[in-house]
Amino acid sequence: MPVLSSLEPVRVVEGGRLWLRGDGFPQPDSSADLVTIGGVPARMAFSAPDRIAVVVPPGLDGGETPVKVASVPGTTLYARVGGLLATGLHQVDNPVFGADGALYVTYSGTRGQEATVSIFRISASGAREPFVHGLVNPTSMVVGPDGLLYVSSRFEGRVYRVQADGTYAVMASDLGVACGLAFGPDGALFVGDRSGTIFRIDHKGRAQIFASVPSSIAAFHLAMAPDGVLYVSAPTLASYDSVWRIDQDGRVKPLEIPFGRPQGLAFDATGVLHVVEALAGSSGVYALRPGQPRELIVAGGTLVGLAFGPRGHLVVASNDSVYSFPPPAA
Repeated sequence: MPVLSSLEPVRVVEGGRLWLRGDGFPQPDSSADLVTIGGVPARMAFSAPDRIAVVVPPGLDGGETPVKVASVPGTTLYARVGGLLATGLHQVDNPVFGADGALYVTYSGTRGQEATVSIFRISASGAREPFVHGLVNPTSMVVGPDGLLYVSSRFEGRVYRVQADGTYAVMASDLGVACGLAFGPDGALFVGDRSGTIFRIDHKGRAQIFASVPSSIAAFHLAMAPDGVLYVSAPTLASYDSVWRIDQDGRVKPLEIPFGRPQGLAFDATGVLHVVEALAGSSGVYALRPGQPRELIVAGGTLVGLAFGPRGHLVVASNDSVYSFPPPAA
């Protein structure tokens, strides 16, 4: 008799690959309606007697969602489907939670495009409103020690400081193809130039070269660890890339775990590094816990970034949409 025993990962968004594990799964001639998620048929991506992979369909409501296999009628497991927060965006890096608890997302656009709205603000209630206008290609964002939002423009090679009313001014310029941002423990801002340079910018906006890593075909993504070590991802045309670890003296070392097109990086409240892998058809968010294999915690279609909220929320972003997972129930 077929047995359905587990799901992996538990958290998914539309387009993600959900793995069902068990034993004795039949190998049907057609995959139609074999697996349903929230009552909606899920397209088969892989099938074997002990595991099945299906693609999460669009249009699900989010939250705890039943997963059923037609050949195992007596068993129902539940996946946590990310709730759609906003769509019609253009993210190329992480969204960012502000000091006010709101989530900030971009419409980055094509090269040189000045979109009607550059950055949107999504309140805790889920309401979306325009926040910043007129920035060309807003790329990466970070909240500074002063509680203000900082954003890079890959087109202009600048970093802007954004005030609470959405107005902005240049904080630093001449930064190449400016992408990823991260603040260090001393308040210095680190900026990733896609050509391979990591800049360190002091409080007066003066930039100096801090480190160099291989250039990227897409964007640099930066995250600062609690111990002051900087992590950088820079996807190339190679099958697999490294995530780079840069100590406070600028020494560069690759992590031993390879990733296919690594994108957004973020640390959770416990100091665990999370990496978005953007392999076509199987992108996801991985947690890197010391001494353990990497763990897939969210699967999605075309994920590029993530952010952890102040109350334990997890947000993941694709190129055009942002999804939210509430913190686990106590």
